[in-house]
Amino acid sequence: MAQPNFQYEKRQRDLIKKKKQEEKRQRKLDKGKEQPGETPDQALDGPNTEDVGKT
Repeated sequence: MAQPNFQYEKRQRDLIKKKKQEEKRQRKLDKGKEQPGETPDQALDGPNTEDVGKT
């Protein structure tokens, strides 16, 4: 009778765990990028430079 390969099974569990952790980390990063009150276009454009120099 064949012996179970515990190292293979553990490796597979670890890979699944790492994948889930990476997905969670990405969700947190994506959530942090979106600031309330701003549209995604405004967040990417950066600060408004049209008002610089006007007094």
